[in-house]
Amino acid sequence: MNIYVANINFRAKEEQLKELFQQYGEVSTVKIVTDRDTGRSRGFGFVEMPNDSEGAQAITQLNGYDFHQRNLVVNEARPPKG
Repeated sequence: MNIYVANINFRAKEEQLKELFQQYGEVSTVKIVTDRDTGRSRGFGFVEMPNDSEGAQAITQLNGYDFHQRNLVVNEARPPKG
């Protein structure tokens, strides 16, 4: 399951986000999207979890979760338009 995560604190690291999601199951990849020019975090990213039921539980538990003083917005990623 590909999970969209928004409202990530700009200082948060991918490893920290991975540790948070690993509480609910196996995490295959974590990617915090960065600005191409500055390299700064854009405040959102994606977490991939191979087990859909674990992914669904992570979404339920972590949506609104206070992570580094910001409430995460977590939901299933939609396929890109086009």
